[in-house]
Amino acid sequence: MRAPLIGICTALEQARWGVWDQPAVLLPRNYVDAIQRAGGVALLLPPDSRLVAEPDIALDLIDGLLLAGGADVDPQFYGEQRAPQTVNTVPERDDFELALARRAIERDIPFLGVCRGMQVMNVAQGGTLIQDLPAALGHTDHCRVPGSFDGADHPVHLAAGSQAAKAVGDEHAGTLSHHHQGIGELGEDLRVSGWSDLDEVPEAIEVPEKRFAVGVQWHPEADATSQVIATLVEEAREYALARAA
Repeated sequence: MRAPLIGICTALEQARWGVWDQPAVLLPRNYVDAIQRAGGVALLLPPDSRLVAEPDIALDLIDGLLLAGGADVDPQFYGEQRAPQTVNTVPERDDFELALARRAIERDIPFLGVCRGMQVMNVAQGGTLIQDLPAALGHTDHCRVPGSFDGADHPVHLAAGSQAAKAVGDEHAGTLSHHHQGIGELGEDLRVSGWSDLDEVPEAIEVPEKRFAVGVQWHPEADATSQVIATLVEEAREYALARAA
């Protein structure tokens, strides 16, 4: 049996390396490291307008899909006006990831959304986002140091028997958090399965009827002890075996 293939969507950002400063498709390496440690092979998927119309071209190739963290989702995709705190949106990326997420869930392909990826998952299912948690909650504990995970840890609690609890390996966990937006109106067929101990902000969502369709608001790729991405890889392995059979 070959290693499971995990498609992971890349960001589209201006980047500098060597003597260059130009638009780039990129991804923090720790996502790839986590997939490889778990025995999977990471396939990077850059935004592609053809795949927006035909996501099965990519989804036919992979055994699991991971949406990474990154820029705010443009509120046009959930029918709201932009708040002043919503910045640096990349609609080309949003359109691409929404199409892949929606179709992967329809096809019951193992799916994991991380931070922004969880928010994309909710929007793909018709939900909305809170555009600025500090304005809504009156504190910045979900993103204490912008651009860093220093002091970013906080506990969450997870619903017993949920896919999220299975992925974490417990109903209580410490997490690394870095986000200023969160779940607003919950999307169709989704269930909240994890909450922050700080303020009960949703920290995990899932589609209970699917084999594995989970979003987590924290960053498991930044925690070498986390088993969340490894769980996606294992689910992808089982999916590949079932598909081969």
